[in-house]
Amino acid sequence: MNEKGTISVHTEHIFPIIKKFLYSDQDIFLRELVANGIDAVQKLKKLASMGFYEGPIDHLSVEVIVEAEAKKIIIKDNGIGMTADEVKQYINQIAFSGVTAFVEKYKEQMEQHALIGCFGLGFYSAFMVAKRVEIITKSYQQAAEAAHWICDGTTDFELSSCEKATIGTEVILHLSQEAEEFLKKERIQAILEKHCRFLPIPILLDGNSINPTPPLWIKNPSELKEEDYLSFYKTLYPFAADPLFWIHLNMDYPFTLTGILYFPKAASYFEQKETIQLYARQVFITSDVKEVIPGFLHLLHGVIDSPDIPLNVSRSALQADRNVKKISSYIAKKVAEKLGALCQQDRKAYEAKWKDISLFVKYGMLTDEKFDKAVREIVLLQNVAGTYYTIAEYKEKVSCDQTDKHNDVIFLYTTNPQKQAVYLQSVAQKGYDVLLLNSEIDTNFINFGEYRFDKIKFKRVDTASIHELIEKEETVAYLLEESERKDLQSIYEDSIGKEQTTWSVLAMLPEELPVTFVTSELMKRMEQFSKKEETRKEALHSMQLAINGNHPLAKKILHTTDSAKRKELATAAYQLALLSQGLLEGSLLTEFIKHAIDRLLAQ
Repeated sequence: MNEKGTISVHTEHIFPIIKKFLYSDQDIFLRELVANGIDAVQKLKKLASMGFYEGPIDHLSVEVIVEAEAKKIIIKDNGIGMTADEVKQYINQIAFSGVTAFVEKYKEQMEQHALIGCFGLGFYSAFMVAKRVEIITKSYQQAAEAAHWICDGTTDFELSSCEKATIGTEVILHLSQEAEEFLKKERIQAILEKHCRFLPIPILLDGNSINPTPPLWIKNPSELKEEDYLSFYKTLYPFAADPLFWIHLNMDYPFTLTGILYFPKAASYFEQKETIQLYARQVFITSDVKEVIPGFLHLLHGVIDSPDIPLNVSRSALQADRNVKKISSYIAKKVAEKLGALCQQDRKAYEAKWKDISLFVKYGMLTDEKFDKAVREIVLLQNVAGTYYTIAEYKEKVSCDQTDKHNDVIFLYTTNPQKQAVYLQSVAQKGYDVLLLNSEIDTNFINFGEYRFDKIKFKRVDTASIHELIEKEETVAYLLEESERKDLQSIYEDSIGKEQTTWSVLAMLPEELPVTFVTSELMKRMEQFSKKEETRKEALHSMQLAINGNHPLAKKILHTTDSAKRKELATAAYQLALLSQGLLEGSLLTEFIKHAIDRLLAQ
């Protein structure tokens, strides 16, 4: 046999081919060719299991050989092989799927998902790096003649008979000058370890297997122990701390999906650049899974494997794909179920993990309505005493004392217990409880909570006087006459200034500060969200300075006849207000320290 011809390009398939190989990195060629070799071996094993092949199958493998001096890479398998007619069908007709034909022939005796697929497509990735490609192949069929195919990257090919002692296929790549980087064995090993380390058939490089670790996600969870999952995690992330827990995914209808998702400790969220790895029948595809799983789960680690995800289409097509949407929803559902089970089975252990998982749980609630509904009852809130409550538990705990005149339950919170200690002390004297909400996402979570949680309002402890934080029907009476209040306000305005500050005298509790900054809850949240010094200064100018007309210092200032002494007292009260907000700095701080030292010396 000696034949020459032209490769048949089916125009109805040309665009999928073009899309498939518009990759930014050339190393995809090795993934595709090794996957084809695995496919051929899997086919032979399947035929043997069905009684259509009686030869040995105990040493099946795919081997990669680098011949640097000859500038060649050889990918060998001892799988099913091809006849000359099959080479014409599967290779010369681009985009004719060898898997499709094989499955059609044996569809009643096998599952399609057992194969990696599409030999006729993936093979042509070889020309991303090769100036000439050869195939030497021999079919498993008895008396089959070996075939030798040669192509230089054009539509012309040569196909002839040849000698080959064993069944299987060799793909020989004669590398172009631009692709000689792939003649380095360490480069080839890195590609194989990245894309092929979990394939089910041994892959050999220099006689050594690069995939000794079997993929844990294809095993039955009942067969696995905790140490198996931890060991596999270390294989994926050698330098990461042990995960908190994990979910083993296993779905075969209406789509096929397997995988393991690990919940890392909070510090690990940002330590790993590549978190979740996407596989298709154990072939690594990408770490970019934005369209496949919900955004809030990108913080997790692990692997997902599905043959039902279209891998080589546009992002917009992925976002619209029904299977992708179903897979995304399924994963979110399984995560919610896992969290619910942990909370119910061991509440203390769940609380111990909450600090590490709260970020992604709250993020999920903000971005996924179904996830929010699924986890609403198990999201935890921590108060300043360190006790955890569900939202419902906390609402019940504080509703008696912290329900305002509008019948809203007020959830008081602090973002910094140290800086807001004065305010915490004041609300504690009233018997109020305070939450600690100081994570990166809590400002958004608070806004979300007020919108979604029924009859609950959040108020930061330093945004108003105590009786204004939780408004009751009863009011605090003024201890000063109206004329006294006007005089007191004038003293402060004259002593401190009124150009950028709005002063008012309020009826507050005597135990509160003599002067306090009052600002809107919204401004405080904006300040917390931005965490910028400029925003804090802007917030300062927007604050109202409230003079506590019921504080003993108010009477003292009014009864002091020495104007210098009145100014000194008013200035000290103002500086204490600044100090309570962490805003005492510069000349004001210097003056405050000097006066404090002078008072010590005067004693």
